[in-house]
Amino acid sequence: METVAATGFKPFMESVGNGIDAFGVTVIVVGAGCATLIFLARLFRDGAYRQYRQNLARAILLGLELLIAGDIIRTVAVDPTMENAAVLGVIVLIRTFLSTTLQLEVEGRWPWQQEKGPEKTRNASDSSI
Repeated sequence: METVAATGFKPFMESVGNGIDAFGVTVIVVGAGCATLIFLARLFRDGAYRQYRQNLARAILLGLELLIAGDIIRTVAVDPTMENAAVLGVIVLIRTFLSTTLQLEVEGRWPWQQEKGPEKTRNASDSSI
């Protein structure tokens, strides 16, 4: 027979997972709204559209991370079956692909590439006279 603590754990974790999902969706919606307002305020400036896409992608990236966290919590803590783990794996793969392509959009480089920075200057000892 299950104890009260054991029977209350699954509904609690389901609520936690749903709460994180709701927060993830809220982040995407609010982020999209803020990105749109910033875009409208800077509409006629150079690079406004590119900045809009980057701001929107950042909001989506953060929201996707939260949605993945909610899915993981529900799969691991609520109903840890092989079927649910396989479905979670597919969802995580799809969202990871989306996140990677969005990161490319935002940063202009793949996650495994070095950041673009100022050119390295040569030391005085490196110069030949």
